[in-house]
Amino acid sequence: MPEEKHTHIAADGTVYEHTHTHSHAHGAGGHGHTHTHANTKAVLNRLSRAIGHLESIRRMVEEGRDCSEVLIQLSAVKAAINNTGKVILKDHIEHCLVEAVECGDMESIADLTEAIDRFMK
Repeated sequence: MPEEKHTHIAADGTVYEHTHTHSHAHGAGGHGHTHTHANTKAVLNRLSRAIGHLESIRRMVEEGRDCSEVLIQLSAVKAAINNTGKVILKDHIEHCLVEAVECGDMESIADLTEAIDRFMK
């Protein structure tokens, strides 16, 4: 059973790490669950931009910039993070969830439900 380690970073910066052990009964010629996504590069680019934007907001605060300007910039980062989450979710549904349903992998489906609940808070 292959084990995969995942790291997730919450909106507040909290890092969550966990592992999944995937076991799929496909008989001869079966395959394990992999996390190869079409949008990985786009997600990494979006995250890099959001990190850079947050750094600029931190400088704004250090410089004593107007609170209204800081809040406007923070709302832009929140929107960017939410949109990045939507890309990840769409990619996950199109690839991993389809496979999980086909394999009867209820643990992966439950994990997705929990992740959606946390993301939507």
